[in-house]
Amino acid sequence: MSEPFEKALEIGRPPNIRALFPNSRALIVSGKVIDRAMLAKGQAISIAANARNQIVLRGALRAAQRADAALILEIAKSEGGAGAYCAVNFWNLARLADAVCNELGITVPVAIHADHYGIKGPQDVERARVEIPSLFDAGVTSIAIDASHLPDAENLLANLALSRHVPPWAGLETEVGEIKGKEGLSTVAEARFLIRGLNAHEIFPDWIALNNGTTHGIEESDAGIQVELTAEIHEALKPYGVSGAQHGTSGNSSERLRRIARETRTTKANVATALQMISWGVEVNDYGNAILDAEGQFKKVEGAGVTEALWAEMVAYADEHGLKGGNYKKLNLPFENRILGQSREVRERMAAGVESFVYRLLTEVFQAAGTAPRAIEQILDAGSHALPPKARRSEDPADWTEEKLRERASSLDADKGPAGDFED
Repeated sequence: MSEPFEKALEIGRPPNIRALFPNSRALIVSGKVIDRAMLAKGQAISIAANARNQIVLRGALRAAQRADAALILEIAKSEGGAGAYCAVNFWNLARLADAVCNELGITVPVAIHADHYGIKGPQDVERARVEIPSLFDAGVTSIAIDASHLPDAENLLANLALSRHVPPWAGLETEVGEIKGKEGLSTVAEARFLIRGLNAHEIFPDWIALNNGTTHGIEESDAGIQVELTAEIHEALKPYGVSGAQHGTSGNSSERLRRIARETRTTKANVATALQMISWGVEVNDYGNAILDAEGQFKKVEGAGVTEALWAEMVAYADEHGLKGGNYKKLNLPFENRILGQSREVRERMAAGVESFVYRLLTEVFQAAGTAPRAIEQILDAGSHALPPKARRSEDPADWTEEKLRERASSLDADKGPAGDFED
């Protein structure tokens, strides 16, 4: 193995990872490292693969190794939190990733991200004060504090309260504008309000997620990501050193995603639904959107993904429980062990399907090939697992007391859009 890798393995793993996996050769790193590697290459985006099942995790890691690309593995609070609908969760994702990395000899840097840690009210803040440290105890190396469901002042206050429970070396993502498609789009003013308020209190997020016109799950229109809006907000935040996190990529064309890489400051792109569907063997188009038949049902590709017999059971279960469209995601938990209990040949073709799709995204769309050495360089240049922040405090904390920030927020023209279930 190369000398840079060996040195990065020695100094680049955060303290929670070293404690959990003292004899591991998996280079699990802070999310900051992945962000900086993408910035170092320029116009490059790391895939944040939502590992809704263990097959997706395996396929994504194999693709990253082939592409020599730094990777983020993640699970959202709705997917893998206390009320999970996936067997992969906040508390076992790092263990699964470490095991597979060692089994397959994966040498690219990998971050473990707790995505969409949703905060919807004061009770969630109090629960999070205990739960967030437990995530880092379990090997998480990066987190998205998502209080975007709340009014702008409450969003900022929740971030201020909970960022103190995130280790300073860890990757940090924040969010403005709940992800819900063309309704309730984020604005420059809202984004600047959130980032300026955090900056005043010496909190420097690595990423900000926006509602920039996309949705979670299966895209039902061709509206998709608004590249110009994204670029405008990112440019306004440039003095604060924050990169973009693109949510809801499934259903957006490859060319639109290439534009996000070329024209914005995005370094992280979440991919969830597409990987789930591909692992099952559902037919998808060029950019991962599931194809429906004339009756509005998913089309299973014969000889791909799970066996036809198991797929029939999954469809029957979905029908019995009233699951349609994007809510097929709730099949993950009840069928995880059935999936793992298939033959080696079937499990291999499932992982190979995910690997092929992720590899193409990494190399042909997000331009992330070759970013693994750049991530290692970030660690070696810092001489530590802990990279310094990308910005310094430029806002006066006296201007961002609770009273003053509430006053500022009252003047924002913010449209939160319709209510609904937009958790992941």
